[in-house]
Amino acid sequence: MLLLGIDVGTSSVKVSVVDAATHQCVASGHYPETEAEIITPHPGWAEQSPDQWWEYVKQAILKCNTSGNYDPQDITAIGIAYQMHGLVLVDNDGHVLRNAIIWCDSRAVETGNKAFDFIGREYCLSRLLNSPGNFTASKLAWVKEYEPAVYDKIHKVMLPGDFIAFKMTGDITTTNAALSEGIFWDFKQEGLSTDIMRYFGFDNALIPNIQSLFSAHGYLKESVASRLSLKAGIPVAYKAGDQPNNALSLNVMKPGEVAATAGTSGVIYGVSDELGYDPYSRINSFAHVNHSEALRRIGILLCINGTGIFNRWIKTITGGSQSYSTLNEAAASVPVGAEGLLAIPFGNGAERMLDNQIVGAHFEQIDLNMHGIAHMVRAVQEGIAFSFRYGLDIMRENGMNPQVVRASRANLFLSDVFAKAFAGVNQVSVEFYDGDGSYGAAIGAGMGAGIFSSAAEAAAGRKPLGNITPSNVGLYEERYAAWKESLQTRIEMLKSHEPVSVS
Repeated sequence: MLLLGIDVGTSSVKVSVVDAATHQCVASGHYPETEAEIITPHPGWAEQSPDQWWEYVKQAILKCNTSGNYDPQDITAIGIAYQMHGLVLVDNDGHVLRNAIIWCDSRAVETGNKAFDFIGREYCLSRLLNSPGNFTASKLAWVKEYEPAVYDKIHKVMLPGDFIAFKMTGDITTTNAALSEGIFWDFKQEGLSTDIMRYFGFDNALIPNIQSLFSAHGYLKESVASRLSLKAGIPVAYKAGDQPNNALSLNVMKPGEVAATAGTSGVIYGVSDELGYDPYSRINSFAHVNHSEALRRIGILLCINGTGIFNRWIKTITGGSQSYSTLNEAAASVPVGAEGLLAIPFGNGAERMLDNQIVGAHFEQIDLNMHGIAHMVRAVQEGIAFSFRYGLDIMRENGMNPQVVRASRANLFLSDVFAKAFAGVNQVSVEFYDGDGSYGAAIGAGMGAGIFSSAAEAAAGRKPLGNITPSNVGLYEERYAAWKESLQTRIEMLKSHEPVSVS
């Protein structure tokens, strides 16, 4: 009995086929081979085509099928993980009305800030657990205000995973977790937020049918099954945002457990049983995959937009011909601290942990007689690790104090330079596990289809591949202090140049 997991990421779509009996991944693949484009019509905007995602999903599955390691007809359930906070709009015929406004788009910051002030800051934080900020509801409000002709044609509003499930099954559903990440969910009511819907003037009919995250969100259409060599009628039994799903894949399900990822963006994700929130909304709280009214499980998420994308940028800017592993080896040839070179990684839109400011990415203390490409790569990876420390300190202020962080050996965690810097500057041990988001989506499908009775059963037999303990703590602490001072100077400079309103 096999399970298919799909992870709709920003850079590519990844798929895995997992044997439900052994919990082993029998095949995996991704598409496209090069990193997918982020469309930027204006500075601070970020869009992708949902129809392109769907094409990538199909190609990734077909590519995985060519491995010959399994019979596609043996797949019995499908799970979907997806990039969070995106806005997908379709008309009555299911046609996409515009490009998706994705997670790192900054256009709706002011829209969300106005809602935060009008509805009431304490009220929003205590019930939504977040400011409306730059999330899906605010992005929809932006469309309503600036693209009314598009808004008037909307039949349903979806998150990216809802859209892929719709293309597979023809059914449109959503979940409390999806709505919470879009800031549509009221945790006191345990239902759709009447305050958000009323303030923005949204019709409830725009919201898809809400059902359990672990349930059948539709059944694979014959036309799709035939195209992908799958069995018609199998369920899409699970949909979750990439970070809650990553936590599931690492068996981070109980209060106090913490996971980290370092892909295009970087995330630290912990689980709590409290309806907690950061008073400045620098970190965010959403329904975890196992949250219910009876069993409160809140995912505390610290997101850094500018992480892996900075690592990709340095690869591209140095010619693009060298592999990531080659660049990682070059970085390892340079001492800790990159011989004084500092890199600030915040060049991918507004950063929530920096009060939604667009700080930009930059290098500091460049010595033209000393620093080369290896120094730049090391400084980038250390700068990304330092940004995690900045965020983790905010989480510590809010009561999350991990001693151990679980992560997949993937993306930036494939670099020993980054992994050691992460452990050293944050003073945590990092436990590594096999599998990625598509593995977690497959496991989620098994839970949603009733093949696994619980998360514990789904995680049975999973053991860490290895771990890294903190080292060079004093040196990393010294470099972090210099990095933080540089960041604070940058922030103060930006504030001093803000335009003055004249009445």
